[in-house]
Amino acid sequence: MDKFIWVVQMLSRIAGIAAAFLVALAVFVICDMVIERYVFNLTTIWQLDVVTYSIIATTFMGSAYVLMTHGHVNVDVLPLYLGPRGRFWLAIVANLLALAFALVLFILCTRFWWQSWINDWHSDTVWRAPLWVPYFSMPVGLGLLVLQYIADLLAIVTGRAAPFPSVHEEHVA
Repeated sequence: MDKFIWVVQMLSRIAGIAAAFLVALAVFVICDMVIERYVFNLTTIWQLDVVTYSIIATTFMGSAYVLMTHGHVNVDVLPLYLGPRGRFWLAIVANLLALAFALVLFILCTRFWWQSWINDWHSDTVWRAPLWVPYFSMPVGLGLLVLQYIADLLAIVTGRAAPFPSVHEEHVA
């Protein structure tokens, strides 16, 4: 079990690094677009697509890393007033609901990506980018998110991690 959790966390870290790279790429391409358009008076064809697809891919690819690091927005009012047993069960229920939602999104996005692959969809812009490439970030990112939810659930159930760690740290301190 420790090996599974370690592998999932490593994959989440790699996806987080990829997401950071995509943000940096988007910034670089925006700078290129501004220079080409306003300094050299050239038309920009591919830049807006790359920036849009990079930012969307960042959202999906970085989601597992954000979950792993507890970087998402939490409302800790209810766990704050619950005892350890209540926090445990609330964490289990919340993670199961989130896992179910992520799993449904994973299935739907995988079908959507597959349609773009087999139907050879391209963007409607002049660049005509094959859409399966940017759409691939959806099933990959959501698949990693599903795995991270499973790893988090296993860590909570087996006592390897505290439910609602931010609340747990405040009560211990």
